[in-house]
Amino acid sequence: MSAGAGADRPRVVILGGGFAGVYTALALEEALGDRDDFEIVLVNRENYFVFQPMLPEVISGSIGLTDMVVPLRRLLHRSEVHVRDVEAVDLEARVVTTSPGFRPQPHRVGYDHLVLGLGNVTDFRGLPGLPEHALPFKNLGDAIRVRNHVIRAFEEASIEREDGALRRQLLTFVVAGGGFSGVEVAAELNDFVLAVAASYRGIDPAEIRVVLVHSQERILPEMAEPLALFAQRLLRKRGVELRLKERLQSATGTEAILAGGDHIPTRTLVSTVPSSPHPMLESLPLPKGRGGRLVATPELRVDGTASVWAVGDCALVPTPDGRAAPPTAQHATRQAAVCAHNIVAAIRGGGRRVFDFRGLGTMGSLGHHSAVAEVLGLRFSGFLAWWLWRTVYLMKMPGWGRRLKVASSWTLDLVLPPDLVQLRLGGSQGLTREHYEPGEEVFREGDLGDCLYIVLSGEAEVVKGAPGREETLARLGAGEVFGEMALLRQTARNATVRCRAAMDVLRMPQQEFAALAAHLPDLRESVERVMEGRRRTGEE
Repeated sequence: MSAGAGADRPRVVILGGGFAGVYTALALEEALGDRDDFEIVLVNRENYFVFQPMLPEVISGSIGLTDMVVPLRRLLHRSEVHVRDVEAVDLEARVVTTSPGFRPQPHRVGYDHLVLGLGNVTDFRGLPGLPEHALPFKNLGDAIRVRNHVIRAFEEASIEREDGALRRQLLTFVVAGGGFSGVEVAAELNDFVLAVAASYRGIDPAEIRVVLVHSQERILPEMAEPLALFAQRLLRKRGVELRLKERLQSATGTEAILAGGDHIPTRTLVSTVPSSPHPMLESLPLPKGRGGRLVATPELRVDGTASVWAVGDCALVPTPDGRAAPPTAQHATRQAAVCAHNIVAAIRGGGRRVFDFRGLGTMGSLGHHSAVAEVLGLRFSGFLAWWLWRTVYLMKMPGWGRRLKVASSWTLDLVLPPDLVQLRLGGSQGLTREHYEPGEEVFREGDLGDCLYIVLSGEAEVVKGAPGREETLARLGAGEVFGEMALLRQTARNATVRCRAAMDVLRMPQQEFAALAAHLPDLRESVERVMEGRRRTGEE
């Protein structure tokens, strides 16, 4: 356990390594100057800072995978960096508990001042199938997974000639959310898939479908209407299908289901909504406002506290006009400066400041050398806005080394084709949860028997025979196992399993089942008894 509050020097602990957290630490380091009268500790689950506005460009590969990340230890020279997940905060004892490291023991850090800058996370609660099948887009790992998934879909589609439905699913890409993040993801994804289609002889670009689903009447609600309408026209011109006033309701592994009842067949669903503050904040007895965000004072203190501060996306910070500050990087960095100043004033004494930043404008990339921007009341669109977008964000990147890398990548991207390397970052998928809707097949007769399934909820039916002449062999409910015959015998499936009522299952690949069965003989014997009972009755 690290030294706690009450040590020789006051300790400021910052939770979160996004714009708000990192810029708070930078401002505190600057305030330290030649003195050493307080400590700074920053806790973040990654050891790097991500320049979030450029994250969608990882999908297309227009910048390198690590060009937009900066190691925290290169940025923060006087702060102690803890690369851990935050598990709990004890406000009375003034102690933060983080996840264990190599030793399975809790790690505790005491504090005198606590800065909560944990940001938002993608929240799929209440949306059936999205936790299992939607790809979130919040961090670098998400961006890499989306890129790898899209390339894999192309590799599979290029050789799939027998199953037309599967081919359409593989070449349909759905993005949910029409804010800045969703629009930029859809634009980059559309540019990427159209550019790489030429490298796949078996794929006609006319088969590719990119769909953007948004619940409001127009995309980019944060921008002025003329700019948002320009963005809509441009995306449609480039082939992006806009489904406005539609809301994503649920998903399976083969389709996105909209609230209006439409089903979009797809194997790629990227969701940038909904989002909510970090789950750990829910457990804290602190005042919360709209969307679960922490209620902060104009001085950035959490309302009703003396030593807890909130900045960034997880904070509800009032602005001079009475509204809440929007969750943007430019607001987060200004909040960080005010928060750091006031923490130093609390430690050393002196006057405090209030947050009164009104914003300089908004910008959003539309891909293919186009963007929309509103800066200091002036509106730009097209190439000029794109040039402004890249110039502003390039100069905001921390460190000249990163700026040179990104500028070089952008320059080479103008003349070189997109990279198609698919990075396989792991082996087996392990135990996964899947969601199915009525009528959807879990597997078909004749498929490879490579997984075991356990029904968590819902109902399935086991059928055999050609369509129209099917015989129902069994119905399966919660707690029942299926798929064991083909798995144990290492043969093809001899029946089809189809969902009857919305169903959640656990899927165990053959490798994991073999490893468990080798050490738990009772598991294999239990599954074999189920198989023998079904063999006698003629089930799958």
